[in-house]
Amino acid sequence: MTTALADTKNLLADLISRYRSQVDYLAIRLEAAEGTDILLRGTKIETLSEGISIGGQVRACHKGGWGFASFNQLSTLSDRIEDAIAAARLVGTEETILAPVDPVQDICTLPLTGTDPRQIPLAQKKSLCQYYGGLLREVDSRIATVSVRYGDSAQKMILATSDGTFIEQSWVDIEMRFAATARNGETVQTGRETIGSRKAYEDLIGLDGQVRSAAQRAVDSLALSPVKGNAYTVVIDPILSGLFVHESFGHLSEADMAYENPDLLEVMSLGRRFGSPELQIFDGAALEGHRGSYFYDDEGVPATTTQLIKDGVLVGRLHSRETAGKLEETPTGNARCLNYHFPPIVRMTNTWIERGKTPVKDLFSDIKEGVYARNWLGGMTNGEMFTFTAGEAWMIRNGEIAEPVRDITLSGNAFKTLADIEGIGDDFYWDESGGCGKGGQSGLAVGCGGPSLRIRDVVVGGEAIEE
Repeated sequence: MTTALADTKNLLADLISRYRSQVDYLAIRLEAAEGTDILLRGTKIETLSEGISIGGQVRACHKGGWGFASFNQLSTLSDRIEDAIAAARLVGTEETILAPVDPVQDICTLPLTGTDPRQIPLAQKKSLCQYYGGLLREVDSRIATVSVRYGDSAQKMILATSDGTFIEQSWVDIEMRFAATARNGETVQTGRETIGSRKAYEDLIGLDGQVRSAAQRAVDSLALSPVKGNAYTVVIDPILSGLFVHESFGHLSEADMAYENPDLLEVMSLGRRFGSPELQIFDGAALEGHRGSYFYDDEGVPATTTQLIKDGVLVGRLHSRETAGKLEETPTGNARCLNYHFPPIVRMTNTWIERGKTPVKDLFSDIKEGVYARNWLGGMTNGEMFTFTAGEAWMIRNGEIAEPVRDITLSGNAFKTLADIEGIGDDFYWDESGGCGKGGQSGLAVGCGGPSLRIRDVVVGGEAIEE
C-alpha cells in the first residue's frame, strides 16, 4: 500500500473511531474522477470539455434514521461527519437494521483490455465525433439534423465503514451516442445507436456500419406506413428483450421499491409464478467485462449474481444492506450511487433473461398476423406498466417477416407480459449502451441482455384501426 493511501486509511480510521459511538453505522467515501464530454450537433461542436472532480460523502445511521453530507474539501470532513450524525439523530426513532456482512480490506481495479481513454488527446476524440457526424450526414440529403455525443469517465473510490471495511476501487467507462433525424415534408423519423464499454477506447473505433445504419433507418422510415394499432403476437429481438427485462421487471426487483410499498411487496412475493418454466432472469455485477460489473458495491458488499426468476417463479430480489435486513434476506451487492453527491440506493447491475431452446426462426411460425420489433428508440415505465418505442419493425404474416412499418410502440403490464411469453429464442446479445436513472441519479452504467422473445397480446400503438 502506498504511503498516501496508508495515510488516508489511517485518517479515516481515526475519524470513524472518534465518532463511532454516536451512531449505529458510519461510512465515509472519498472519490476522485476525471472525464471528457463532447457534443456535436449538426456540424458544430457545442460542448468540448475535460473535467476533474474530487470530493466525498458521509453516511450515518442512528435508530433507523439516515443522515447524509457531501463535501469537496477534505479539510471539512470532520464538520460533514458531524452534520450527517446530527441529521441521523434528528430523524432516527426506530431500530437500525442492516444485514450483517464480513468486513473487507481490498484494493482493486476493473481491468482494461485496451487503451485507457485518458491516454487519447482531446483533439483526437473531437475528430472522432466529427468523423462519425460526417458519416451520418452523408447517408442521404433528407437527413435534417445529426448529433454525436462522446463521454468518458475514470473514477477512483475509497470507502471506509464502522464495520471495519476499507476498499479502494477504480474503473473507466466510455460511451458514444449517435442520432440522425430525416425529414420529408411533415414526416420526421429518427434513428439512434449507442455504444458503451468499460474495456477499451478501441471499442469506439470502426463503428462506421452502425453509425450509417442509424441514419439509414431514419431515411428508410420516411416511406413506411405506420403500423395499425392493435394487440398482436410480437417477436422482439435480444436488444429489446434486454431493455424489457431491465425497465419493466428489473426495477420492480429492487427491494427498496417493495419494502416501501406493501401492495407491491405482496405482488412481488417470493415463490409466486410469473412465467413459464423456461423463464430464467438474473442480475449480477460478478460477471466480468460488462458495464454494470464491479468487485464491490458502494456499501462494500461483494458483487454477486442473483437469480430473480427461476423456472418462471420469483426466487430473489436486489438488495442493499438495509433492505436485506428489513426483509430478512441476504445482501446482494446492489447498493450503488452515481457519484459522491448521492447516497447509495438499490440499483440493477447487469440484468438478463437466459437464452432458451427455441430456434429463432421457429418463434415466427403459426403467427397469422403479428409484429417483429428490433432495437429501441426510447421508453418509459410507471410501476408495472411500460411503453417502449422500437427502432425498426416489420409485420409478420403467415409465419414470415413481411413489409416494414414505422411508429412502433409496445405497451403493457410487466407481470402479464412475462406470463404471455410464448417462446424464448436460442440466441443472446449483451447491450452495453444502458444508462439507468432512478432517484435523481441518471446515467448509471448498466448492462442488459437477453434472447429473442415471442409474446402474445402485446398492445402495439400506431394508427387507429378503421372500423
